[in-house]
Amino acid sequence: MINRVLIRTKVVQNLYSYMLTRPERTLDQALKDLNASLDKTYELYHYLMRLPVELTHIQEMRLDEARNKYLPTEEELNPNMKFVNNRLVAALANDEQLQQFAQENSVTWNDDPIFERLMLDKIIKSDLYKDYMADDEDSMTADSLLWQQLIKQVILPDDNMIDAIEQRSLFWSEDDLDMMSQFVCKSFRRMAEGDDKAVMPMFKDDEDRDFGKELFSATVTQMPNSNNLIDELLQDSRWDKDRIVLMDRIIMCTAIAELLTFDKIPTAVTLNEYIELAKNFSTAASGKFVNGILNNAVKQLRKQGRLMKP
Repeated sequence: MINRVLIRTKVVQNLYSYMLTRPERTLDQALKDLNASLDKTYELYHYLMRLPVELTHIQEMRLDEARNKYLPTEEELNPNMKFVNNRLVAALANDEQLQQFAQENSVTWNDDPIFERLMLDKIIKSDLYKDYMADDEDSMTADSLLWQQLIKQVILPDDNMIDAIEQRSLFWSEDDLDMMSQFVCKSFRRMAEGDDKAVMPMFKDDEDRDFGKELFSATVTQMPNSNNLIDELLQDSRWDKDRIVLMDRIIMCTAIAELLTFDKIPTAVTLNEYIELAKNFSTAASGKFVNGILNNAVKQLRKQGRLMKP
């Protein structure tokens, strides 16, 4: 689930922090922080998977309290139970893998009752909820679709949600929330299809598990040579090397390390990934600049016989 696009992002972010804090912060400490940031990202996936369960439980308690109050109305005595009987939510609540992770890592929103109340109120007031409750279709597919749409259209854009995740972990950002929500919706779809592997593992395989650590270490080890190469290329360009921002250098050094270390990753894939990272995490001109330098770096490395892969 934590794919290489996300791993590259975390590596670059942690390298930036490492470069600002060394020598006080050792390479071993930086690698531990990288692993911690990846662990927390997977934890965010589980928090999002848990949210429908806990919000539904609160709504169920609300209906029960209304039913048992003094002089309840007819509607309160016989409420529409479609939302609380949602099949996807039942599947999430009963999934042993999700239960075990939540217990071992204390994954719950119950310690923030104000957030839960505000989010549930917003869901109930939404057109998605109203249309779902009024629709005669009663199926797992419809139940799953409701929560996919709620995640995308109600929960994700809500400022309270962004504040809630940022308060829970320094490792989480709006970008992490956006990416993990995509994986959550994918898991919801798989559950509706009866896929017994709908809950995604942290990594696809051992290669992906080791990719971040190997890339981080290779970048640090090769950084002096990578910076020398970048400076050589800058001499023939209109860019002043003293005005290159640190993030651009880190992105380019990481890209060069990946080019030289991972033979199975095509050159074009590496270039595209780091050009996008430059666009997203550095200055407005960084995408064009990094594109030019990295393409020239590939030519130089091929000329030197150091880069042989296509």
